[in-house]
This record gives sequence, C-alpha cells and structure tokens, in this order.
Amino acid sequence: MTAGHRITVEQGTEHVRVVHGGQVLAESTRPLLLHETGLPVRYYLPPEDVRVDLLTTSDTSTHCPFKGDASYWSLPDAPDLVWAYPDPKPEVAEIKDHFCFYEVETVPAS
Repeated sequence: MTAGHRITVEQGTEHVRVVHGGQVLAESTRPLLLHETGLPVRYYLPPEDVRVDLLTTSDTSTHCPFKGDASYWSLPDAPDLVWAYPDPKPEVAEIKDHFCFYEVETVPAS
C-alpha cells in the first residue's frame, strides 16, 4: 500500500443477500469484507454463493494499482454489475475469484 492508502480484508459473519429487479443474485453467510481508504466497505462473495448462471461475461476490465486487474459480468439490464479479481495482488489474495456487486443494494438477510 502507499502512504495514506490502506486495504484490509476480513472474514465477515453477516448473512448477505444481493437482489436486483426482485431476483436474488447471491446469498452468503461468509462474505469477505474489503475496507479501502476513501471507499465504502465492499462485500466479496464466494463464487458458489453467486448465481453465476444469470450473469454474462463482459468485455470490460479495469486495473486497480492496489488490487490488480478486475473482470466484469453483466445482466441484460445492468452492464458491468459485478466484478472479481482472478489474479489479485498478493496483499489482497483472499479476494481471488470472489464476486463483488456494484450499485446493487446489499443488505443483511432477515
């Protein structure tokens, strides 16, 4: 990490559900919580807890100097809705292949 920028990853215990358009896309009781300076906490979910069958691979990719190169997936009405780091930097190796949803309300399940 660089001066003033910090990332930590911890094992969460929350029961997290990701819903888009009334459809459950993911549900997990073992999210990884990624805390990054200046950003909201992000939930990274194990692939087996995500409905990957509903997602389509996107051509989008981005580079983060702190996490590495991200790949994206979409829904028909929500491009680049979710991302993952297939080969993250060693400092955040725990998030490898875990899915993180963007602009979808992630709430504790009741």
